[in-house]
Amino acid sequence: MVQEMAGLGFEHIELSHGIRITLVPGILRAVEEGMVKIGSTHNFCPLPTGINHAAPNLFEPSAPDAREHEQWLRHTRRSIDFAAQVKARVLVCHLGSVPFSWFNPEKALERYMDQQAGGVLTADPAYQALLAKSLAKLRKKLGPYWAATQASVKEILGYAAGKGVKLGFENREGFVELPLDADYPGFMAGLPADAPAGYWHDTGHADLKQTMGLLDHRAHLETMAPRLIGFHLHDVNAAGRDHQAVGDGKIDFAMVSRFWRPEHLLVLELSPRLPVEAVVSSKAKIEALM
Repeated sequence: MVQEMAGLGFEHIELSHGIRITLVPGILRAVEEGMVKIGSTHNFCPLPTGINHAAPNLFEPSAPDAREHEQWLRHTRRSIDFAAQVKARVLVCHLGSVPFSWFNPEKALERYMDQQAGGVLTADPAYQALLAKSLAKLRKKLGPYWAATQASVKEILGYAAGKGVKLGFENREGFVELPLDADYPGFMAGLPADAPAGYWHDTGHADLKQTMGLLDHRAHLETMAPRLIGFHLHDVNAAGRDHQAVGDGKIDFAMVSRFWRPEHLLVLELSPRLPVEAVVSSKAKIEALM
């Protein structure tokens, strides 16, 4: 796996939330031999024993259940330990969600969007009314879950600082996932000044949220720029499918590139279904923008 990425010209890689424990010895050997360097890892990495598929939300920091909270803490600490072991600078993290057993507002939005495929939702009064109603319902319920997330983050910051690993809090694509995009600036501002944490921007997720009318991609980047530490870079095609090759979709990467700084980590996060040529072309297009 590592040899293939190094062979495509990558000197640094991210280890994702799909790394099984059985892959770790080979990865450590590749790192020790200098085949690649690890720029970032993604919680949970490696996966908990017995889990063999990508599972970044297996345990959530927003969970009010004490047992799940302890599991999130345990495996996040374990992921921080591994990040430090491979000398990764950042552990990318998801920050939970608001569960709905009945009348999930996200499902109502998805149904409407499917029915209006190709339409401009931001100019649709009926959609805007549905969006406002859905947001109100989400905000009414998120209180305890958002409080749990913030408490969990504060609980783990000291451990990350002790290991020399920064936590990258990633913007999410799901309507019920936390933080809500509008809450990101306040959340980041509320962290201690010396907190080993920053904002991790996913271009595909931001584009999907822009299509939903939940944010303006450029404006969001402008707001979050002071706390940016890294990017997941991938495109979104006309059908709304993300993790596509750079340049094969509708994201304005020239705009995104204006927010890159020398200290940022830039990670191509592409679908495994893409051919090798798409990976190589994406790399070339990002390097040209740099």
